[in-house]
Order: sequence, then structure tokens, then C-alpha cells
Amino acid sequence: MNADNASMQAASDGTRAGEVMYALAERLFPLCRSITGHGVRQTLEILRETVPLTVHEVPSGTPVFDWVVPPEWNLRGATLKDATGATLLDAGNQNLHVVGYSLPAHRTLSRAELAEHVFTLPDQPDLIPYRTSYYNETWGLCLPHRQWESLPDGEYEVRIDADLKPGHLTYGELLLPGQTPEEVLLTTHVCHPSLANDNLSGIAVLARLAQWLAEAPRRYTYRLLFIPGIIGSITWLATHEEVLPRIRHGLVLACVGDAAGPTYKRSRRGNATIDRVVEHVLQHAAPHRRVEDFIPYGYDERQFCSPGINLPVGLFMRSKFGEFPEYHTSADNLAFIRPEHLASSFDWLQRALLVLERDAVYLNTNPKCEPQLGRRGLYHAIGGDADRVRAQMAMLWVLNLSDGHHSILDIAVRAGLPFDAIYVAAERLREHRLLEPA
Repeated sequence: MNADNASMQAASDGTRAGEVMYALAERLFPLCRSITGHGVRQTLEILRETVPLTVHEVPSGTPVFDWVVPPEWNLRGATLKDATGATLLDAGNQNLHVVGYSLPAHRTLSRAELAEHVFTLPDQPDLIPYRTSYYNETWGLCLPHRQWESLPDGEYEVRIDADLKPGHLTYGELLLPGQTPEEVLLTTHVCHPSLANDNLSGIAVLARLAQWLAEAPRRYTYRLLFIPGIIGSITWLATHEEVLPRIRHGLVLACVGDAAGPTYKRSRRGNATIDRVVEHVLQHAAPHRRVEDFIPYGYDERQFCSPGINLPVGLFMRSKFGEFPEYHTSADNLAFIRPEHLASSFDWLQRALLVLERDAVYLNTNPKCEPQLGRRGLYHAIGGDADRVRAQMAMLWVLNLSDGHHSILDIAVRAGLPFDAIYVAAERLREHRLLEPA
């Protein structure tokens, strides 16, 4: 297959992958997810059709560090009706209408009384906000501000058919053994209801990565978690402390389906290998990249990077949480994400994992001056002139820095070349016995 055909094949494969990921997001979109409940279970059961997840159930009331696994919440339906019986809101059509973890309610109230339980977005009057009340027992409804403003004084009937009682916190886990017990941790949150970028996109991309990793040769062991945000990671960490010393690299995936970015938030360590890997990949593959330092706010990376844990876990996004107008609103729908954006997010993450897999430290077996590359056929034309020059420079960099102290990633960063160029050069030099493992 020539270079042009290979490029076309890769583009075709990427298109198909994007369409598959988008179809999964479409299927999951209607489900009412929260930090516990049947919506999470349904989501994981759908994922298990293609990803061999183990589903774990942790009972309500279980102590997890400074927290306790909360009661389980399940919403069956909710409506708001006016005095004539006309339905103004139906959670069966849009689950964002109900504040997450609302207590069951059936009452008639005045508009003034109802106002204490209604949430809107005055600056985005046509959108429904996403709100939760996980640890404050109350109930609430979310409406477009324009609709709320149009409602006259009078009586309104609220019905929220929900349960909040002892149950379980549910999460999915996949462990893919590698040649070494050292682990790469990949996680995404599954607790948001009908929100596409935050975070059906993360679920879809991580599911695709799981399928690829399951079929690929693996040096590292991979642990993939589909967990409720915050309380899910706290629960997993509290019940898996014996695993933590084996985790060498990690990424949290969120908001990976829109057109912006990519954005990478470094781990708390700031210079962990995963930070260097992602930054290097994005430098050469994503011209509109954005890289930020760690802050103790965001998604589950802040739990994995808490001072008593301090794992090398970064956060990979496209648009940054809280900074796009669709964030936590009904505008974060299936029209906001696209198959091609899911595909490119998958591609960047796949490249980063391949760097982790292929990085190594070598010794130049002929370190006293340069070896004669011409008689070994290593200066033969490779593609066009630009490709030949880059390949030659890559070999020279590898030979010069393969002193037992520099990895392939180190060399790529120093040379200002993509990791793949240095990796290919190292493989060719190994074939000619000019390199050996350090």
C-alpha cells in the first residue's frame, strides 16, 4: 500500500470509528444517569455488549475515606402542570428538567412557592440548566428562563416520582493484563444524564479505546474505569489502595466530542511522563492545542492527584469544562458533538498510548564517532527529499543520545521531531545492530 492509499485508508478507518462512537452516544443519550441508580446500570450493560466490563456494586453507607457512599436515587418520571391540568414540563421528554437526587414530591403550590424550587438560566433564556442536589435533601425543577417568566400567578401541581433509599453505587472496570504488572489508568465519568459532550463523548471514546487495547499487544497492564464522578473515584481509590503503587500513568477523559481544543491539564506532578507524552503528541498533531497546569478543581483527576494519592494522572478534553456556553445545559446535546471530533480525540489518545508502549532506552553499540551508515543502506532514499532528510536526522539524533540515559521520548523532544520518526529510526538501527537495550 503506497503512502497516499495508506493515508486514505486511515481516514476511512477514522470516519467509521467516529460513526460507531457517535452511534453509542446516541443510544445512551436518553438514559437518566446520576451518581447511582438504574441509569448507570443500563449504561454499563450497553457498554458490556462490546466491552467486557466487570460491574461492581458498593453498598450505600460504605465509608470511603472522608465520605460515605450515598443512598441510591432513581427517577421514574416528573411533571409540572398548571391549574387547568396542562402539562408544562415532562421529564420523560427531557431528564434535565429534574434536579438530580430530588426527593419524591407531589404537591400543589403557588407560583411564589414554586419559585423556591425552580432553576433557570437568565443569560441563556431558552436553555434548561443541569443541576444536582446530591448531599442536600430537597427537590427542584429546571426550566428555560423564558418559559418560567411566561408563567402567570396561580397554582401549579408538581409530581416527582423518585426513590432515594439505601442501595448501591455502581461502576464498571476492565483490566487488560500486559507484559508487566505496571498499570496505565484510564477513566471517564458516567454520572451525567442527557449531556452529550459532558460526558457521553468520554464514555464513547473510552469504550473505543478499550476495544482497541483489548486487541493490541500490550507492554503495560491497562485498567479502565467507567465511574460516577467524584464519589466514584473516591470509592475506587478507597477500596483499591493496594493497586496504587502499580499505576505509572493515567488519564481522565471528559468533553472530547466538540470541535474545540484539544485541551490537556497536567497532573499535580506537572512533569510526569504522561504529561510529557501528551504534550509531545499534541505539539506535532494538534495545532490548536492548549496545555494547562494542574489546579485542584475539575473532574476525577483532582481525586487521583490529591496529596495522599498523588498519582500521575492528567485530564484530556477538547473544550475545557465550564468554559463553553453549552456546558451543563440542554444545548449540550447530540448536535453539539460530531463523529469526526470523537475520531480525532481517539486518534490523539491512541498516539499517546502508543508512545507509552514504545518508549525505551537504548545504547549505541558503536559510540566512538558515527558509524558508517551508507554501507549499511541506511542513507538510501526514503520517500521524498524532506522525508529522507528527516529520517537521516532522526537516526543521527538516536545514535548521539542513545547513551543509556535518554529514552526515545527524550530524544524526540530534544530533536523537535515526532516520536514516530525517532521510533522508526531506532527500529532500523536495531535491525542493523547499532542499538541494544540499555
